[in-house]
Amino acid sequence: MQQRDNTAHFILTGAVVFGLTLLVAVINAQAQITFSSDRDGNFEIYVMDTDGENQRNLTNNPQTDASPSWSPDGKHIAFASNRLGNWEIYVMNVNGENQRRLTRNDADDLFPSWSPDGEHIAFMSDRDWNWEIYVLDVDVGVDDDGKVLQRLTENLRDDMYSSWSPDGKHIAFMSNRDGNFEIYVMDTNGQDQRNLTNHPQADNYPSWSPDGERIAFVSDRIGNWEIYVMNADGKHQRNLTNNPHMDAEPAWYNPAFAVAPAGKKVTIWGWLKQVVQ
Repeated sequence: MQQRDNTAHFILTGAVVFGLTLLVAVINAQAQITFSSDRDGNFEIYVMDTDGENQRNLTNNPQTDASPSWSPDGKHIAFASNRLGNWEIYVMNVNGENQRRLTRNDADDLFPSWSPDGEHIAFMSDRDWNWEIYVLDVDVGVDDDGKVLQRLTENLRDDMYSSWSPDGKHIAFMSNRDGNFEIYVMDTNGQDQRNLTNHPQADNYPSWSPDGERIAFVSDRIGNWEIYVMNADGKHQRNLTNNPHMDAEPAWYNPAFAVAPAGKKVTIWGWLKQVVQ
């Protein structure tokens, strides 16, 4: 148990370093950004307006809450918390009310990712001793015997950080099953898993474009971490950033969120860089 706790802590710490606590905007009464912060002594989930105003704490408990993810309709936020001693997936209303646990397991469940229809959440878990991708039904959660939980990946290495395609038919993820981390994609039932990047250096943290035609990711293939993009089939991989500093977790700008003029730029929230198209 201690080893799993240490591993989960290491992964979460790395996530913060890489900017993996995504700043995700969603349109509601007003466009908002959810994020995690340790400004009050431990990591909590916050929300703010897109101009930085009206920042408020949603979770407010003595343990760690992190990895917020908006539901597609903007009414709920999924997140991971270790408030009961191990990492579990939770969901709450956008005002912080009605916080409820979705997973129930002694292992660690982290990094929730909503399906486009809002009915399912994919996440990573080490409940079978290595990290794998699972999916659950949001309305039901997971009962004690796990009947509503589906395991999507199963191998002796680690599968992590899932990202749903906008049409809900595929899930991208990272895996080191071939010796180093690569970007893979699979059907949402776990079938047809295939390597998209196939490169001797590490490729991590996939993020689908809003039209589903491309996937952004992070790679150290030129000696430091940079943002890359490729077609959804893995073809035409190209570098978007090229500087001596670390560029991390890309998150595609969706014009429906109205954060910036449509068709003008992709916002990479990792270090708040903008790539003009």
